[in-house]
Amino acid sequence: MSIQTNPDKVIEAEATVPKSPARRRLGVAERERQILDGAIQFFSVHGFYGQLRDLAKSIGVTHALLYHYFPTKQALVDRVYLEVFEGRWRAEWDALLDNPDMTVEDKLTAFYWEYVTITLSKEFVRILVFAGLTDHTITDRFFAMLRARLFPRLIRETRRHRGVVSRARPSEREMELLMGLHGGFFYITMRRWIYAQDVYSESAHEGYDETLVRDRVRAYLSASRDFFGDTTGSTRKRPAPP
Repeated sequence: MSIQTNPDKVIEAEATVPKSPARRRLGVAERERQILDGAIQFFSVHGFYGQLRDLAKSIGVTHALLYHYFPTKQALVDRVYLEVFEGRWRAEWDALLDNPDMTVEDKLTAFYWEYVTITLSKEFVRILVFAGLTDHTITDRFFAMLRARLFPRLIRETRRHRGVVSRARPSEREMELLMGLHGGFFYITMRRWIYAQDVYSESAHEGYDETLVRDRVRAYLSASRDFFGDTTGSTRKRPAPP
């Protein structure tokens, strides 16, 4: 048994040890936000095969607390979908594409510039790709939204650009040309966030300016010249050679 010869020295030493600051207790909304932000980052890195126990550890919460806010993994995935995909769709885009006073070229350029530079973030792109490699739950919901809110407007505006007044169902050629435009913009962000390649120059790795968006839109509208009046999907017959 040791004998304490100078207890004042021990007290003085203990007094100089810094105490850890007390952690502020998060409210319900703040804690849910913490878990959701952590889940977005986690799924964008590990995909949807990652375990929730590992997710909880990466966030710094207990497994039980995570389940208190999201009782199933699907509930968390659904919340991530609403946050990253539907939550980033802007109501003003509907008004932009419906504006009768703008040219079609200007409309599509303004829309896709924002869509590429603001919406298609690293988390958006990586989560969408991971979802396509698993059960398609997120991809099916996202493309259903695009088919309801975006693609019909783009078809309508492209026909208007060509002076075609028709509400007929788009032909396969129309949709495939449109998918070339839309998918081309998504591939820009694939190059950036999946392949880790520069977008178009080493000096502009994070950017894609409006001029390049307009170039793609013009190419799309130019390619529509030959067949956007053909809403039946039939192929025009070529004249017989002389």
